[in-house]
Amino acid sequence: MVEEELKNPSYYINRELSHIGFNERVLNEAFDEQHPLLERVKFLSITASNMDEFFMVRVSGLKQQVLLGINDRPPDGLLPREQLVAINRLATALLERKMLAWRQLHAQLADAGIRVQNYADLKPRRQERLREYFETEIFPVLTPLALDPGRPFPHISNLSINLAVVVRDPLSGETRFARVKVPSTLPRLVPLKPLDPDDLLTPAVLKFAWVEQIIAANLDCLFPGMEIVTAHPFRVTRNTDMEIQEEEADDLLLTIEESLRRRHFGFVVRLEIDETMPDWIRNILVFNLQIGANDVYIVDGPVGLSNLLQLHRLERPDLKDDYFVPTLPPPLRSGDSIFNILKRQDVLLHRPYDSFAPVVDFIQTAAEDPDVLAIKMTLYRIGPDPPVVHALMRARENGKQVAVLVELKARFDEESNIEWARALEKAGVHVAYGLIGLKTHCKICLVVRREREGIQRYVHLSTGNYNAATSRVYGDLDFLTADDDLGADATELFNYLTGYSKQENYRKFIVAPVTFRDRILSFIAREAEQGSEGRIVIKLNSLVDAETIRALYRASQAGVKIDLIVRGICCLRPGLEGISENIRVLSIVGRFLEHSRIYYFRNDDHPLLYLGSADLMPRNIERRVEVLFPVQDPILRQEIIGNILDVQLRDEARGYWLQKNGSYERVPILAQEGDGAEPFNSQTWFLNGRATLQQPQMIEVGD
Repeated sequence: MVEEELKNPSYYINRELSHIGFNERVLNEAFDEQHPLLERVKFLSITASNMDEFFMVRVSGLKQQVLLGINDRPPDGLLPREQLVAINRLATALLERKMLAWRQLHAQLADAGIRVQNYADLKPRRQERLREYFETEIFPVLTPLALDPGRPFPHISNLSINLAVVVRDPLSGETRFARVKVPSTLPRLVPLKPLDPDDLLTPAVLKFAWVEQIIAANLDCLFPGMEIVTAHPFRVTRNTDMEIQEEEADDLLLTIEESLRRRHFGFVVRLEIDETMPDWIRNILVFNLQIGANDVYIVDGPVGLSNLLQLHRLERPDLKDDYFVPTLPPPLRSGDSIFNILKRQDVLLHRPYDSFAPVVDFIQTAAEDPDVLAIKMTLYRIGPDPPVVHALMRARENGKQVAVLVELKARFDEESNIEWARALEKAGVHVAYGLIGLKTHCKICLVVRREREGIQRYVHLSTGNYNAATSRVYGDLDFLTADDDLGADATELFNYLTGYSKQENYRKFIVAPVTFRDRILSFIAREAEQGSEGRIVIKLNSLVDAETIRALYRASQAGVKIDLIVRGICCLRPGLEGISENIRVLSIVGRFLEHSRIYYFRNDDHPLLYLGSADLMPRNIERRVEVLFPVQDPILRQEIIGNILDVQLRDEARGYWLQKNGSYERVPILAQEGDGAEPFNSQTWFLNGRATLQQPQMIEVGD
């Protein structure tokens, strides 16, 4: 088939609609009673949070394209305006399912002793107590803002909960509009204390009330002498995808800080309102927020369900996943120095099933070891109270050369990264902020050590961030090595990141934007040359890049068997006759977030296996510094092929197969009806049933 024919829009799935489809799969977990109750609440909260980010970034970008008259078509052919129409339809349907999920969970939470109550349903004595709470804890921090000729419509901050209040002057009979913001410093769900001894007889029952309902019921304190006519909650989502002119910035850190301040004032992309809000109040909001009718989403229930994560923090272990203790791989159980271990063999960690502690220990050991001369590291999403950052500061105190590249442009982590970048600088660490026009997304730490034989380099490479908080929920792979070539590549990469190096050739690294696209395309083409003997398995978060998709189509046409494990967005359409009938796409959504990137090519029985930080998206390939690195040890390579990829391709419990029409279907249950076998769950197997293969058998993935 000619190359142009492979550009047929019908062969591609729209990126934004695929993104919403991913959130539908996450929401499915909130309905799945195989999960403990509070875990289901967590999935509902995650869905809501994901859609907030989707509107803040993706929808806002499409609206800007429409505003500027940009009509570039993505590979699927949908114009920006057409995408917005389709998004509105799917997002409205998803919102209805979210509220259905909440109604089901709300009832089941009550049965389990967690009652989220409406203010109107509370006993008078309870309302009196809440009146006292309002007067002492809430009233002092509220600021009512009126709308009249002397006071313009107030700024509504991004993702804040607000009340649209209508009051009437009893003397003149005139009605007035005001807005009351619910401060984010207040808990969204206010715990209700026991009222009387009877409540103490059932200590297992926890009761909560919505803070906006408490405020609405006590507005007379804010508007004394006025009659409260009505009050309705609403929530605004703004554009937060601010463009940063890096080339014109004298100080990137200060520029990022300024962009964060501007983020609060981005244009409105979504208005969520309570279903009981009258049309005339809605029209006031629509007019003053300068939005269209399709930007309004009517909610049958509480707005802003991302706050439900508050419930997941409750001390109710009986309603959560069982606690587990991550393990250590056998090489790290000897108690020997990490440097001695790495001189003997490479080490692989599969998080969260393996502990993140060895990564922290590697950096802390380097910080204290008198023979370590230098530590160089990239930090993308750092997280709260990061032990690796404290170790780097300790290393500097111990007189070591420490250089850290902190990516300030990691979306929604900018403030945290700025804070830790300043702390590192204050400790004397050399801090760089990345390359102009590129995000540094690779995860790498280089330790340089003086030894009897000479200078030795040790390297940690990962598919995930140096974030201890997420290490227990993200599925990632860590690789520790003393390989000379990887150490040399790491050195040259840091010279590229912190200096003016234009390094293009690396011994073993595949680096974006330098060599990534060409190398991946060449690997796919080589498998295509093998025809039906070819084999490709790729695991990643998102597959969007059209050129890579066309290469995979060509390989499928040549007879190559291709399995793609794509957690989120996938623009490739599998199963098309004559195009992609040899391609399968699996999405796994479960307890842990699948985050690792693995690239496997059979390569005429000389397998190539790469791990790294990069998804197959134009932004990763062209606008980020990414690293793929090879796993060449046959035992570790087989562990990944046979005990990770092959295992995940058998997942019946949490796996969805992408259909050629763009929908996802659960994996067919392979267990025979009535035999009592549970559907196979790869994440549960990793937790409970892992068995390291003793010798490389090179199991064919999917065979």
